[in-house]
Formats: sequence, C-alpha cells, structure tokens
Amino acid sequence: MTSSLTPARSSRVRTGTAAVGLVSVLVLSACGGGSSTTIGAGGDRPTVTVSLTDKGCDLDRTTIPAGPVTVTIKNTGTSKVTGVALVAGERTLAEKERIAPGGSGAFTLTVKEGSYALRCLGGSPQDQPVTVTRAQAGATGASTIDDSAEQAAAAAAYAEYVRGQVAQQVTATKALTDAVREGNLAAAAAAYPAARVNYERIEPVSESFDDLDPRLDARIADVEDVAGWTGYHRLEKAIFADKSLAGMAAVAQALQADVFTLQSLVQTVSFTASDLANGAGSLLDEIGKSKITGEEEAYSHIDFVDFQGNVDGARRAFDLLTPALQKRDATLVTTITERFTALDKALSAYRTGSGPTDFHPYSAVPVGQHRVLANLVDALAAPMSQVGGLLVRK
Repeated sequence: MTSSLTPARSSRVRTGTAAVGLVSVLVLSACGGGSSTTIGAGGDRPTVTVSLTDKGCDLDRTTIPAGPVTVTIKNTGTSKVTGVALVAGERTLAEKERIAPGGSGAFTLTVKEGSYALRCLGGSPQDQPVTVTRAQAGATGASTIDDSAEQAAAAAAYAEYVRGQVAQQVTATKALTDAVREGNLAAAAAAYPAARVNYERIEPVSESFDDLDPRLDARIADVEDVAGWTGYHRLEKAIFADKSLAGMAAVAQALQADVFTLQSLVQTVSFTASDLANGAGSLLDEIGKSKITGEEEAYSHIDFVDFQGNVDGARRAFDLLTPALQKRDATLVTTITERFTALDKALSAYRTGSGPTDFHPYSAVPVGQHRVLANLVDALAAPMSQVGGLLVRK
C-alpha cells in the first residue's frame, strides 16, 4: 500500500509491506540466478508467474505494459525463499509472504510506467531490476463495469482513515513515552497496549516506509545490534520483562520522533482500490505470520490487541470496497462478510471488555486454540485474495 503506486523518490524509505506495482519494460533477470528473458505483454491483464526455488525467484516473463497486472507465485518446494515483494525505489509496493513449500499466492494491481525491482524474501533478500513500459494504445485498463466512482471514493476514504489512525497513534504513543521519560513503570505498562492499536490497523502502510518501520516495530530477533534497538518492542521489553525504565528515556524520545515522521509521511499518501485489497490481505498475513505464534508481543502478551487491530484494518478496507465489489461479485461479498463475523466472534471469547485493548493475555490461551484461530484467518484470507483481481477485471 503506497502512494499512487508510482516509483518512490524518497531516500528515507526502503522495503516493507503493502500493495503492489511493476515496471516499464520489465527486463528482469531471475532473482538468485537463471537467465534473463523478455516477455511480450499480450492481453488486457498480463500475468507474471514467479517460481520460488532454493536459488531465488524465476520468472516466466519480464516485460509488461502499464496497467492491471497479476503476479502469481508458486513455491516449488523451498524453505529458503518464502515470498516476493515488488518495490519502487526504496519503497515496497506490495508483497506476498509465508508461501510454504508447495504453496502458492498472488496479488493484482494497476501499475504505472517506471523503474522497479522484484525482491525475493527469505534469508538475504535479493533484488532484481524490473521495468513497466508505456501502456499499449487502446489498452486503458478500464472495466466494463462502471464502478470507478465507488473505487475512487474507497481509495480517498481509506487515505483519510490512515491519517486518522496515525493521528491517534501519535497521541497514544505520547502517553507511553511520557510515562517512560517520567520513570513511571505502572503508567507505561498501562499505556503500552493503546499505543499499539492504531499502528496495527494500518501496519502495511507503516511497513511501506521500511527504513522507518524497523525503528518503530523491530523485535529483538530482527536486530543485529541490540544496543541500537529502538521502538515499541524495545520499550515493551523494558516495561514487561526487565521491569525497569533505566536508560529508556532516549528510546522513548526516538520513538515519539519516529511516530511524528510517520504522521508527516502519510499526509500526502494516496491509494488505489487494489491497494486496499492487497493491504487487507497483508494484514491477514501479519496475523498468521507473527500474531498467531505469540512472537509479536513476547513480553507483554497483548497479541490479541494486535490481532484485533489487524482484523479491524482489513475490515475497514473491505467495507470501503464493498460498494464496488457488490457490482462485481455479491456472493463473494457475502462470503467475506460472514467470515469476518466468524473471526470477530471467535476473538470475542477472549475479551475482558468492549475496549480495543480489553483482552486476556495471549500467553493464557492453550496452544490448541491457536490453530482454531489460524484456521479462521485462513478461511477469511482465501476469498479476500480474490478481491484485488476482481477490481481490475475487464
């Protein structure tokens, strides 16, 4: 999910998670080895097929025109490469993660002419240049279904939603960082869950600013130099594991500054309807990747707060897209709605109140229940994965 799906110019951002885009004359050499091939663009919506192998990513095509494109990914049996990201400059436009050996995934979006790269995920990320050419004459990418107004309204409303969530994040994070700077451990512990909610609702947007996102959200396993570790999870460890705020004032100050930077960055961000669809899928992937396991909030055990935040963000994107989707596949809308309801019902069993942070500790949940929740997430993610392609279908 990134602004306008145009090549990023900012030097502050690197790769993260979000929506997707491709490149102007996509001349892509195989990621991790293999020959470079050139593909013709034929068809109204070209498909690029990526095979994940031990060596990296192999593509069946490397040239597409601007406009709608689908990227399909197949894991041929490797555990070394687990996904694919499409990046523009230093910003991630979209990615598909957690593709198990033998599994597959896909994303669809509309892309503009420019310079991009395909990134293989897993181990040491590998980038290969990609290009998207000028659209072919007469290939406008316009749908025969007239829902352009609905799609534009959804994208504009989501941009406002993002800005609103970040504004709330700034306020909640200030309460946390003020408590840390004051040395008030009890107040910091009480403020920490609220500081996480808004971030989790728009996590793919935050992650798209990837030199910023690690400063905000890196876990201890993500950093090479623990002495330089900053962000929410550094304070989480101090509050809930170390039970000491000694030396944390500087970390709190840096976190507050980074959240203000995020607020500044999202003021001009814009989206497409496909971005919303891919972003919702990314939020559901986040649940399966780190919330279900309990690794996200390893010290505070407030994983249900993050879990619900991801669900809330995905639901908001889906609700905004519903008017357009109703014109294209009302049955799919019903299916997704029912599965959101089932997931919300399951989560309600772990609530202690009606507020966004009112949950039992995730550490108290029997491991067997993790699988039940994971199955519900997977059941929702499956039909959600169809939405992006549906929105750009001619």
